[in-house]
Amino acid sequence: MTAPAIAPAKRIAAIDALRGLIILIMTLDHARETFFLHRQVSDPMDLATTEPSLFFSRVAAHFCAPMFVFLTGLSAWLYANPPSGPRSPRAFLLKRGLFLIVLELVFVSFAWSGRFPPPVLYLQVIWVIGLSMIALALLHKLPLRQLALLGGVIVAGHNALSFTGLEPGSLAHAAWTVLEQRGFLVNDGPVRVKISYPLLAWIGVILLGYAAGPLFSNKMAPGARRRILLLGGAACLSLFALLRGFNIYGETLPWTVQADLLHTAMSFLNLTKYPPSFNFLLMTIGVGLSALAWMEAANERVVAFCATFGGAPLFYYLAHLYLLLALRGLTAALSGGQAHQAGGIGEVWLWSVAVIAALYWPCRWFGRYKRASTQAWVRYL
Repeated sequence: MTAPAIAPAKRIAAIDALRGLIILIMTLDHARETFFLHRQVSDPMDLATTEPSLFFSRVAAHFCAPMFVFLTGLSAWLYANPPSGPRSPRAFLLKRGLFLIVLELVFVSFAWSGRFPPPVLYLQVIWVIGLSMIALALLHKLPLRQLALLGGVIVAGHNALSFTGLEPGSLAHAAWTVLEQRGFLVNDGPVRVKISYPLLAWIGVILLGYAAGPLFSNKMAPGARRRILLLGGAACLSLFALLRGFNIYGETLPWTVQADLLHTAMSFLNLTKYPPSFNFLLMTIGVGLSALAWMEAANERVVAFCATFGGAPLFYYLAHLYLLLALRGLTAALSGGQAHQAGGIGEVWLWSVAVIAALYWPCRWFGRYKRASTQAWVRYL
C-alpha cells in the first residue's frame, strides 16, 4: 500500500506544535494506563473514589482525541490545496484511513496487550481516525459551508439520538454500537471485539476541521486567522458554559454541587467521552482553537520543541506505545514477574518525562527524514 509521491512541502509550525503538545499530554495518560492499572479511572469518573490529581490528569487527556481528529481534517484540506494548485485528497484519505485501521487491529492492539491476538480487541482512537478519514474521502467534494453545517449538526445533534431495544447480535445493534453506543461488537469467541470509540461524533469533528482549512491558506493574514481562532474558541467555551452551567443539553451526566469547591469543579468537568458529548467537544475544541491561536505567537523554542513531536505524530504514537510495553516488561522482570504499580501520579509524570526524553531525538531524526524524503511510504508515518 503506497501513498502518492509528493514533493516535500513547508509545514505549518503552529499546527505541528499543537499536535506535539497534544502528544505530550497523551503520553501522561498512556503512562497512567501502563503503570496505574491498579487504580483505573472509570468512565464516567467516580468523584467519590478518584483523587483530584488523578482526575485532572485524566481531564487533560480529554483534549487529545478531539484536536487530533480536528487537525486531521484541517491537514487534509491543506493536502488538497497545496500552493501548486488543488488536487483530490480522496485516494490518499482512503488509503491512509485503511492503513490506520490495519495499524489499530495489529500493531496498536499488540502494543497495549502484549499478546496477539489479544483476548479483547479494543477499537480505539487510531481506528476511529481511520474511519473518519474514509468518511471525509466520501464527503470532501461537498461545498465547505455544507461540510461545516453537516459537521456541526452531527457534533451538536448526536446526543439527541437514542435507539433502545435493539436486539444484541442484530445488524442494527452492530451498526448502532459502531456509530454511537460504546460496547462489544463481538462478545464471545477466542477474540472479543469492543468499540471503545464510537464513530459518529468524530465524523462531525473531522468535517469541521476540513472546513476550517482555509484559515491556513496563503490568502489568510496571520492576524485575521488568530482573531478568528480566538473568537471560535471563545464561542465554543461560552456555549459550553451556558449549556453545562444550567444542565440544558449536550451531556448525559448533570453536574451537581459537591461538598467543596474542588469537587464541584470536578463534577462540572466530568464529561462523557465515549461517545464524546456535545459539551465535551465544545470544551475541548474551544480550548484547542485558543491553543492553536496561541501557538501562532508562542516562544520559538516552545514551538520548535513541540513541533518535533507533532511533525512525526504516528511515528511517535507507535514508538511510545512499544517503549511503554518494553518498560512494563522490564519492570515486571526486575520485580520477579509482578507488574510494576506506580505509587502515585507523581511517578506517572516521571515515567512520562522519561518516555518523552527517550523519543525526542528519534522523532527529530524521523521528522527531518520524512520532510527530505521523496519515498511514498514515509507519508504514512
